[in-house]
Amino acid sequence: MTFKILIVDDHLLSRKGISSILSANPMFEVIGEATNGTEALELAKQLMPDMILMDIRMPDCNGLEATRLIKAAIPHVKIIILSVSDDVQDFFEAIKLGAQGYLLKNMEPEYWLDYIVSVAQGEAPISRVLAGKILQEFSIQKPAAPDNKLSEREKEVLLLISQGLGNKEIGEKLFISESTVKNHLRNILDKLHLQNRMQLIAFAYKHGLAGE
Repeated sequence: MTFKILIVDDHLLSRKGISSILSANPMFEVIGEATNGTEALELAKQLMPDMILMDIRMPDCNGLEATRLIKAAIPHVKIIILSVSDDVQDFFEAIKLGAQGYLLKNMEPEYWLDYIVSVAQGEAPISRVLAGKILQEFSIQKPAAPDNKLSEREKEVLLLISQGLGNKEIGEKLFISESTVKNHLRNILDKLHLQNRMQLIAFAYKHGLAGE
């Protein structure tokens, strides 16, 4: 299956660099480029991409506002926010608006490609840099987790998800199959009334369930 991608960034060199990274994997096809959120919304409606790589800082309409507008118009599209900043509040705002991923621009190209593939496959690992920032943000005072009735196994899966592991890696650590991990993930999302993996990671950090 070819994954159709729309690149949104106000810098030409950034767009070309991202396109070059994606060209290394035949599963991705860049179908369009936009320079701001307003253009992104129009192109998304016209081209109906499977995924949008969205710069967070742009003139006219920034990446967060564009994410809100695009998700309202095309709920199924996957959006990865691109940022030079590891600001925790930007991360949580992106998740709240429905983004499936958050990618730091200073990461190595190999990590970029692996990350985008993982989001395309329904996973969304979090970088160790960002995980550290989030953990630091909530280390002083962590609100108690609500009575969510997660089983011990589900708590183990949640902990590993919050540490950035994919389904296969979680299965290997817990000695269970990848399909069993996916079942646990679905159950956790249902119990916590969350929509995707990124929201789950945010929940884990906010409620002190991400370990130390």
